[in-house]
Amino acid sequence: MSSAEAGRMEPLTSGASNRIIPIMKALRASLIFVYTFFLSFVLFVLPRRSRRGTLAGAPPSSPRKHFKKRWLVREEEDTCRRRALAQGVGMGTDDWLCRWSTSIFYGVRNNALFCRQWFPVAGDLKGILVIIHGLNEHSGRYADFARQLTSCSFGVYAMDWIGHGGSDGLHGYVPSLDHVVADVGAFLEKIRSDNPGVPCFLFGHSTGGAVVLKAASHYHIKAMVEGIILTSPALRVKPAHPIVNAIAPMLSLLAPKYQFKGANKRGIPVSRDPAALLAKYSDPLVYTGPIRVRTGHEILRISSYLMRNFKSVTVPFFVLHGTADKVTDPLASQDLYNMAASEFKEIKLYDGFLHDLLFEPEREEVAQDIINWMEKRLLTL
Repeated sequence: MSSAEAGRMEPLTSGASNRIIPIMKALRASLIFVYTFFLSFVLFVLPRRSRRGTLAGAPPSSPRKHFKKRWLVREEEDTCRRRALAQGVGMGTDDWLCRWSTSIFYGVRNNALFCRQWFPVAGDLKGILVIIHGLNEHSGRYADFARQLTSCSFGVYAMDWIGHGGSDGLHGYVPSLDHVVADVGAFLEKIRSDNPGVPCFLFGHSTGGAVVLKAASHYHIKAMVEGIILTSPALRVKPAHPIVNAIAPMLSLLAPKYQFKGANKRGIPVSRDPAALLAKYSDPLVYTGPIRVRTGHEILRISSYLMRNFKSVTVPFFVLHGTADKVTDPLASQDLYNMAASEFKEIKLYDGFLHDLLFEPEREEVAQDIINWMEKRLLTL
């Protein structure tokens, strides 16, 4: 992609200037002071007040516990509502070509994670593709892609992350992407146990691509897959304003579920297909609110880790990106391709395509490119 094309990409950050750096340093110092004062108050003042109330014979009031209980009840109700919606998502007709089903998988922290699977009715499997969706969406959006895969003799599994789709958790809230990575590893282990001897591939879109790439950096996960496919991976992510970098670590501890409106990216076009855009942003299982503080911090953290470790990537991979992507950086995908130590690797940049490659007007072409790559990889085994 030319430098001119890169210049037209909508910036993901407003950029740090020489004038704002001193402000950031001063703000960081102030925030450290406030944070220290807050911790001191919690650790030393509140316990003494609680002990005095107990000695006087009056049980200490616990409005925080009541608030937490109400919050958990609301979260559970929301999860039940989303799970019912997830069950109703169309996965295509269960016909003589393809059979599908849904299930619940319990992750490493015992969270109930909503899963889907599609399999061809007849014939031997060439392989299995495990789909890890992107931030704020859900696995049901990939039903058309899954059916195209089954028509080419691939089985498909897909899992909703915590806080997404029909899975447990507050909608749009991810307490740790490392937990998601661990869940992917556990899910893959179960799939391989249920399908012994069948080659497996991991697919990740956007932040899901970052999750898959980090998962493949763990030896035990890398050993279970023949390759990974990344569409529009979130590899070089910058906040909407540089000051977010200064406050995100602390805010993610103090107010992890707070919705940071300054980082909201809603409205950026992710497909050139108007119908696909309408379907995405009117889908009740797609989170369209402002990003939550901890979730945003986790994305910045995993992106930073991956950028520092491109040279250590050895897993076979295929990375696909649109040159007009306004959400993630196609140049970062090019850097991954250039720097990775993988012997079997490929990149494809789609001129003028936006972020959601599998929801562009040319979605079937993109899907076929992925199928062709997996078939080419299988020939080397």
